[in-house]
Amino acid sequence: MSDTFPWRTRLLSTTAPAATIWIRLYVGVVFFFEGIQKFRYPDTLGTGRFDKAGIPAPGFFGPLDGVFEIVCGALILAGLLTRVAAIPMIVNMLGALLITKLPILWGDAPLFSGKSGWWDFIHDSRTDLAQLCGSVFLLIVGAGAWSIDARLARQGARPLAY
Repeated sequence: MSDTFPWRTRLLSTTAPAATIWIRLYVGVVFFFEGIQKFRYPDTLGTGRFDKAGIPAPGFFGPLDGVFEIVCGALILAGLLTRVAAIPMIVNMLGALLITKLPILWGDAPLFSGKSGWWDFIHDSRTDLAQLCGSVFLLIVGAGAWSIDARLARQGARPLAY
């Protein structure tokens, strides 16, 4: 008997090794705790930061970003719906790089006064770039063998007993 939901198997399946858990741990922990900090320190890391960066409706987008980082970070940590959780985090990191870090190149970054040029850009972008690469990696390979996704995929591949 074939899988009733082939999309589920494709979404959850992974051939990545168990060692992928290290990428999940790094990416998930950083997103999870950065999301929490957007609420703990709203003036410097949440709404205030979004306002200073020139993001419209910072009172909406700051907390929304925090919620996404907490939820997606937790999902990535658990290895549950990892590919789905990676997508908004990729968008998040692209936005962070384009809005807050790219202006460093020409010395017009509201969050990084006094910084300009390639070396300042690459230095201040290192965490965003690592998070982006880790999220893209997880989107491509999945959560790895030690994950809820892998367990669910194995269960979905078995024929149902009646």
